[in-house]
Amino acid sequence: MGKEMTRTQYRDEVMQKIISFLEQEYDADIRFIGSGEIMMPVVDSNGDEFYFTFKATIPRGKRIITDDGTSTYEAYDGYAKAEEYEYVLQDRINSKKLREEKKLLKEKEKEHKAEAKKIVKRLNTEGLDAMIHEAAD
Repeated sequence: MGKEMTRTQYRDEVMQKIISFLEQEYDADIRFIGSGEIMMPVVDSNGDEFYFTFKATIPRGKRIITDDGTSTYEAYDGYAKAEEYEYVLQDRINSKKLREEKKLLKEKEKEHKAEAKKIVKRLNTEGLDAMIHEAAD
């Protein structure tokens, strides 16, 4: 039996276990909607129906064209992909923190500008001389 056939059989075996689990856990009508892809209908608390889909794939990795024109695959590394995704999530968290910090800075700047306007208004109303004499006393 070839490598692809063995992988396909293993994928189908895992999918059957997933189907059994979902049927048992959620009492749902699980059906195949494609090769290695299943769906599960769900009804939310409002009575609206929607679907979950699950797809099992066996990625090969990146296709590489060699110098002689033939192609091969660079092996897929699931751990490297998971680590890459963790970096993406961390970047999102960092970006969110930066946006929040910028928002706080803008709010502080707005408060400072409002305070400066009050001072300028007071200067214009009371006059600079009155404020100088007041500070000297």
